[in-house]
Amino acid sequence: MNFFLKIPGPILVFIGAFCLSFGGLIVKSFEGATLWQILFWRSIFFSLVIGIFLLITHKKNFIKSFYNSGIPGLLGGVVLSIGYFSYVFAMYNTTVANTNFIIQTQVIFLAIFGYVFLKEKISKLTLTSIILAVAGIILMIGNNLSPGQLEGNIVAFIMPISFATLILIIRKYPNTDMIPLQFIAGLGALVIGYLFSSKIIISAHDIFLGFLAGSLQVGLGFIFITIGARSTPSALVGIIMLTEAVLGPLWAWLFANENPPLVVLIGGTIIIFAVLLQFFNSKVEN
Repeated sequence: MNFFLKIPGPILVFIGAFCLSFGGLIVKSFEGATLWQILFWRSIFFSLVIGIFLLITHKKNFIKSFYNSGIPGLLGGVVLSIGYFSYVFAMYNTTVANTNFIIQTQVIFLAIFGYVFLKEKISKLTLTSIILAVAGIILMIGNNLSPGQLEGNIVAFIMPISFATLILIIRKYPNTDMIPLQFIAGLGALVIGYLFSSKIIISAHDIFLGFLAGSLQVGLGFIFITIGARSTPSALVGIIMLTEAVLGPLWAWLFANENPPLVVLIGGTIIIFAVLLQFFNSKVEN
């Protein structure tokens, strides 16, 4: 832990976003595993990594760390587990580009939820960002009217909504430790995958991909981001996280032959511009 704390926060956040960017490519690379089997095995290895990290950092206070999180920690874990499910579902049913761009709307949902639940004002610039993001989303979703892709696009919105909800919980209870939340989320997603899978046995190839997804891609990704965000301004964290939206479709294009239509790239560019506009607006207001 002390070693990671010596690394500059922005670098850790970038490494975390870099790890997360491989999510779509990994999901697209499974050979025979179903959506629920992918979720199950991904969550097993994710929970193991987070559990080991908690044991190393908290040692004898491992159990106490969950108790200290309390009801907010449990609620945040459940919300995040639903987000993890939506991420795998979206990657399984629509393009990597669509999913990654839609996830970036989390900052827009944060602004809306902050207005509704925390009575925070929405500036004209924020309202402009929301309108731009909606326009980009309409371009992207309107281009994919097949039942499967439309479902994937719609479910993809659960991820940014769940993340925005989680941030609201953390802002309401700022002393809540984020890492136990992630462990609870991993167990919740594991249970969802197990309950909906007709069987959990898959090929060694797919189990290995589950290991990559759960441990290196999501597990280490979220650990790096959580630690790095402690010493990195929130606006800068958000901008660095856009790396995932850019690199995710790039890996899918290079290694999975997934070529998103031009209208999706245009819509995604509009969304990223709207997100950047909101981040810079937040920085000016602070």
